[in-house]
Amino acid sequence: MPSPAPASIERVTETQVPVRDVSDEALAASSAGPAVTARVTVIRPPARWPHLDLRELWHFRELLARLAWRDIAVRYKQTSIGVAWAILQPFLTMVVFTIVFGKFGNFPSKGLQYQIFSYSALLPWIYFSSSVSSSSSSLVSNRALVTKIYFPRVMLPLAGVTVPIVDFLLAFGILVGMWAWFDVWPTAAIVFAPLFLLMALVTALGVGLLFSAVNVRYRDVPYLIPFLLSLWMYFSGVVYALDKLAEWQQWVLALNPMTAVINGFQWGVVGTEPPQLGQTLVSVGAMTVMFVVGLTYFRRFEPKFADTI
Repeated sequence: MPSPAPASIERVTETQVPVRDVSDEALAASSAGPAVTARVTVIRPPARWPHLDLRELWHFRELLARLAWRDIAVRYKQTSIGVAWAILQPFLTMVVFTIVFGKFGNFPSKGLQYQIFSYSALLPWIYFSSSVSSSSSSLVSNRALVTKIYFPRVMLPLAGVTVPIVDFLLAFGILVGMWAWFDVWPTAAIVFAPLFLLMALVTALGVGLLFSAVNVRYRDVPYLIPFLLSLWMYFSGVVYALDKLAEWQQWVLALNPMTAVINGFQWGVVGTEPPQLGQTLVSVGAMTVMFVVGLTYFRRFEPKFADTI
């Protein structure tokens, strides 16, 4: 097995430059065709501040697509009902929540039938939880790639938050049917729904970057993630409406970015009250902090992944 790359190497890029040969044969060949080109590998030191190199990510875009497609194919390989699991999971969870929290608990639901309230909250939440779970285990589950070849390691957590989008789109079809069944229709604010989903993606990526790097050193992460997500859900407004809480409690919960995601998504797809701007900005700030912390930790230990994993 080839030895891993030295710790001082962060990025390798390839460019094409012309190569000239001064021989008579080369001069004759140049008159008959284009100049000869060769690959030049440029090794650059790591940047002082952690960042996402968008140029390098674009260079490896095909790898991201292949990683995402591989995970999608593997997810439902040899399953009896295939992609129907993407629909059954949120639908059956909605049924359980409706019985337990809607009928017996009589939890507030923003004036909507509890079925459509809980399902519209479960869609972004299940996307988020699936993204965190997939991205957190992405490095360990791809140790052969990490230890043998060079590519931006951030591609693995990024693929982890990309794959659940397919499940989200499939499950969204049930919400379309619920619009007609309960006579609840989206408003013009639905154009903002993708922005709140992007917010969920960035939050999941930040958390995934952090825990994927931690998982390389400590294998307790697969046990921690389900427990953490179970608690996180009850502080995100999935099973009850946050607008019935005291105002100071709403501001505290605004430190959880998923509260803004769920409130904003429901505002667009089922016409609830718009989220409060100040609380949404607090959630955006918390999302930014989570992403920066996760990226910083990931970049700091990235040179040691191949040796530790």
